[in-house]
Amino acid sequence: MSEPHAIQSSMATRQDFYRRINGEHMAPLWEVLKGLVPPEPRPTPRAHIWRYDELRPFLLEAAALLSAEEAERRVLVLENPAFAGKSRATATLYSGIQIVLPGEVAPAHRHTASALRFVLESSGGFTAVGGERTTMRAGDFVITPSWAWHDHGNESKDPIVWMDVLDLPMVNFFEGGFSEHYNDMSQTIDRPEGDSLARYGASLLPLDGQGPFGKTSPIFSYPFDRTSKALAAVAAAGNLDPHWAATLRYSNPIDGGWAMPTIASWMTHLPAGTATQTIRSTDGIIVAVAEGRGVARIGDERIAFGPRDVFVVPNWTRRAFEAETDCFLFCCSDRVAQEKLGIWREERHAA
Repeated sequence: MSEPHAIQSSMATRQDFYRRINGEHMAPLWEVLKGLVPPEPRPTPRAHIWRYDELRPFLLEAAALLSAEEAERRVLVLENPAFAGKSRATATLYSGIQIVLPGEVAPAHRHTASALRFVLESSGGFTAVGGERTTMRAGDFVITPSWAWHDHGNESKDPIVWMDVLDLPMVNFFEGGFSEHYNDMSQTIDRPEGDSLARYGASLLPLDGQGPFGKTSPIFSYPFDRTSKALAAVAAAGNLDPHWAATLRYSNPIDGGWAMPTIASWMTHLPAGTATQTIRSTDGIIVAVAEGRGVARIGDERIAFGPRDVFVVPNWTRRAFEAETDCFLFCCSDRVAQEKLGIWREERHAA
């Protein structure tokens, strides 16, 4: 066996080499390898909370500045402090808070990015998706599938407010984004309200077993009334998971998978006095408080939350929740995309 070749070179010689290959659009892997292949994730996002009581006045001020039609989508973007100016709540997800005033319509359009809406405040607003309209009530989870026409309106006497979450950073990473405007303010409605829930949401499926939105759930509106009752029943049965309490994920009835192909969504119910043990996972999570008050322990921070607040749990950061009152927490992340890529991990702790 030959002896290892002894390498002797000065720093100046190496730097000259790096300079010359840089001119040919190349770089030495050994200089960047540890950053490209870290021993474990190094989260960029920061834990942060947007308190609804502080945010709402800004929404109303924005509504006084321009109409929903003029803005197309009158939204205050929730920018993670680590991503200032980049329109990201987590590394892979965009989020914002949208307001539609009484009598307004947010014009119909469609885009490649998938979107979800979690309703924070409503007494009768609506959204229309792919030819069907649904009333939006507080706590409802509503999906806008990729490339589906959608518009929003408000026929009530009060503002409607919801949280938007889109996979825009993922779509834009692939540089695969398209968008298109409809030829009218509102799309044509050709199915009665509740049609998708009747066809797919009663443990029954059409004979052809196909949904209209490809890999996205054919149910585009998941009412909070159903979700909260199911979770309350799970909690009443006892034996809460020490890390997840009572948690149910929103599913696609066609294949039983996640409701959306790129954004995982679930709701956690913590009865008053419940405290979960710490857990961390590779997905950064956006949490909207449907009901209740409590504390989120995120890394070394303790963040008190209340109704309709929105906060972010960075990826690979320890988290736990403590409920002062009965809490219902809507959560979403890129977990489904990570699972498809085989990179999602979870680590549970005993305390």
